[in-house]
Amino acid sequence: MKIALMDSGLGLLPAAAAVRRLRPDADLVLSWDPDGMPWGPRTPQDITARALAVAEAAAAHRPDVLIVACNTASVHSLPALRARFEPDLPVIGTVPAIKPAAAGGGPVAIWATPATTGSAYQRGLIREFADGVTVAEVPCPGLADAVHHADDSAVDAAIAAAAALTPDDVTTAVLGCTNYELVAERIRAALRKPGRAPLILHGTAGAVAAQALRRLGENSAPDAPAVGGLTVLLSGREGVLPAEALTYPEGRLLQAVSPAR
Repeated sequence: MKIALMDSGLGLLPAAAAVRRLRPDADLVLSWDPDGMPWGPRTPQDITARALAVAEAAAAHRPDVLIVACNTASVHSLPALRARFEPDLPVIGTVPAIKPAAAGGGPVAIWATPATTGSAYQRGLIREFADGVTVAEVPCPGLADAVHHADDSAVDAAIAAAAALTPDDVTTAVLGCTNYELVAERIRAALRKPGRAPLILHGTAGAVAAQALRRLGENSAPDAPAVGGLTVLLSGREGVLPAEALTYPEGRLLQAVSPAR
């Protein structure tokens, strides 16, 4: 079994680590776009062009499923990706976890890139799954880029700026960019209020990994403890996990348990 994941940057690491934990025997292909990231500030047409190129690089390795581990690409490019690759290659998009977040009753904040915040796609999800719940859309300019470059001071500054835009009464936050899951605890700490219960955070990595395995009909754990290989593609070029990836537990997990192929 071979599973490919794509993103502009390191946001694919949480979903890749979730797949590795669920199916350690799966071969993984990680395809991202250091030459073009971040995708968030680009036009929808440019995002789609970059996403198709990154997906083509992954598809050349003949995976059984492709996970679009990027909210921005899913918002703007999922129809084009599915038109290009399905039905031969199933494409799994990443949808912000608005439905489970709203189930708690709110108030809810959705942290996302400027390209996703206020988009028709996200507004449609809010109407469908959060009707009657107070929802604040919070743009986080620079946060995805800072996470990708493992720039701690820039991460802290971007989180602080987004926290300042988040209403004080929010009890639940949706991490509407997969990069943000790499710094989830720092976001939780920034939104913590004295005397209140810890904020509930909703990411997507586990759900997306499980959905990919369901599409393949591979829900059960393998009988043998085999560990699958790892292929890294950097704007189409084969490489290794960059140093920035290894600053996060998810990246270190993938390197520790994945023989390169």
